[in-house]
Parts: sequence; C-alpha cells; structure tokens
Amino acid sequence: MNLFEQYNPLEDQIVKIIDNEGKVIHPERMPALEDSFVTQAYQDMLFARTADYMAVSYQRQGRMYTYPPNLGQEAISGALGKVMREEDWLVPAFRELGAWLAKGATLKEVFMYYMGYEDGSLFKKAKKLLPISVPIASQFLHATGIGYAIKYKNEKNVVFAVVGDGGTSEGDFHEALNFASVWQVPVVFIVQNNQFAISVPVKKQMNSVNIAVKSLAYGMPGIKVDGNDFFAMYVALKEAAEYAEAGNGPVLIEALTYRQGAHTTSDDPTKYRTSEEEQLWQMTDPLARFNKYLKDKKLWNDDLEQQVTEQFKLEVDKQFQEAENVPPYKLEDVFKFTYVDMPDDLKLQQTEYENFLKWKENKQ
Repeated sequence: MNLFEQYNPLEDQIVKIIDNEGKVIHPERMPALEDSFVTQAYQDMLFARTADYMAVSYQRQGRMYTYPPNLGQEAISGALGKVMREEDWLVPAFRELGAWLAKGATLKEVFMYYMGYEDGSLFKKAKKLLPISVPIASQFLHATGIGYAIKYKNEKNVVFAVVGDGGTSEGDFHEALNFASVWQVPVVFIVQNNQFAISVPVKKQMNSVNIAVKSLAYGMPGIKVDGNDFFAMYVALKEAAEYAEAGNGPVLIEALTYRQGAHTTSDDPTKYRTSEEEQLWQMTDPLARFNKYLKDKKLWNDDLEQQVTEQFKLEVDKQFQEAENVPPYKLEDVFKFTYVDMPDDLKLQQTEYENFLKWKENKQ
C-alpha cells in the first residue's frame, strides 16, 4: 500500500491530486483513467447533484418529508461508485446518493423512502446494498459482521462502510474498528468529515489531530484524503480495496469535505456557522474543481453541461412522479408484519385507529 505508507496521519498529511482550479498538482499520483471513464464519473456526480437540488425543492413544496442534502460531498460517493464492483457490499449512512445510484438503487426508491414508504429501502435491482442506517454508526458493526462472513466463506469481495464525522463519537464506531482489526476482515471504513455533527464542529467532538489517526490505535492503515478531489478519493479507495481484498484486514479513510447544505431540511445552519466559512469552503467545491479539470482537457464545456443538466432534470422529475403515484399503504400493513401472530394490544390499536379514521371521515 504505497499511498498509505507515504501519508502519515500522525503528521496530518492529506492526499491531494488536483487543486481548486482543477490543475494536477501531484501527477505521480494521478490514476491512468480513460477520458470516457472520467467524463462519465463527472456526469454521475452532476446527476447526483441535480437530483439532490430537486429533492430539496420537492421537500420545500411539501411533496416529501425531511431530506438530508448531499451538496458538497459528491466526490466521495462519485469515486466510491467507480471503485465498487457488483460483488462488493455497500453499507451506507444517509448522504451517499451517488454511491446508491451506482450500486443499482433508483431515484424512485430514494424518493419513496423520503415519502415514508419502507419499500424505498428494498433496492430491488441493487445487489449487496444495505438500507439507510438511522442510528448513527450502527452500520459499522453491520459492516464488520458482513466482513467476517466474507472471510469465513473465503470469498473475494470487499465491504465499503460510510459514516459522518459525528459517528466517530459513538461507541459503535470504535467497537466495529476494533473487531474488524482483530478478525482482519475486508472492510474499508470511510468517514465523511464534513465538519459538523449536525451543529457540533469537529473540534468540539475530538482532540486528536484528525480522524484518520484513530486507525493506529486499532492496528490498521489509515489515511486522510481531500474528499472534494475525485481523483484523490478514487486512488485511496482503490488501494484500500485491493489491500483489504488481499486478506490484509480493514482500512480507515478520512474524507475531508464540507456539507454545503443543511444537515437536513429541518436544520438551519446559519445558527452555528458563518457565511465567511461557507464561502471559503465553496472554493473547494468538488464539481467545480472537476469541471475545471475537464474543461482544461477539452473534455467538457458549458453548452454540454446545460444540455446534460436539462436531460437530468427531466429524468429526476419522471422518477419523482412515479414515486408520487405509488398507492398508499394498506392500513393493516402498519400492524401485521411485526409478529407472526398479532398480539391483542396491536389488534386493539388497529381497531382504535380504524374507528378514528371512520370518525374523521364522517366529520368531514
């Protein structure tokens, strides 16, 4: 693992390949990728951002419930989507829209989930993709368990698990890393350090030099990466996956990024951060940097961006309308799938609710 050997988390070193202007500053680290691969990666990130913008708009229109924006973190999911294979597992948090889509989830399913349909978590065409984990960092334990099963069955695939920086303050995070290292399972742990655990800044969560350094306590490689640099993320994830798949055990990647939007559509970030801070981080925007790189290589232009974006908007709206047209749940479905035989207290609740709905209908 050449990359991991050269970047020491104790010294707070960070992997970067392009700068904010899209210029390659470390050509020796630049992966050899086909132009078509690179432009497709950018379009995937652009699609995720377009869908994200529109999801927030749908929520503001009252057509969808609370939604967690992905704005500013697309390079992490974009690179992950290009490194993951069909046989690999993805164990997400809730801000990995691009990676879900790359794994085979549909926007319709994502929209359904945020409309209150549990069927939105089925991901019918996505192989080895777990649903969103609402209890923060609990998914890291799931990832370690899946990694154990992979090793036990002598399979050749990798688990990619994602959490935010706030998740590192949970016991589940540390338990998962500890057992993953003890068992030497093939898990790549990714922390999206977007600077805030809702409103709590990283500096109030921990006193360590960074998050990547926590890997040392658990005896695994760790590295800090510019999470807004698609190429840096791609290289780090690729090397980490190859290391884990070879039977060497888990890896920890800290992806340094910034959550440009609110924590969720129920949040007001102006209460805990300044516009000056937001403007400073805006200069590192992952799509803007990638866009400048592609334009410099004559692989992209503004007209193409506008044309593609308009096509994306039509596709997003189409899938949203499909989600809106899904019939409502049957009332009995709320009650009958928890137990094999419905207990009396649930039967009573169902009866009471049915009576309430009848009363409400008659009142109108």
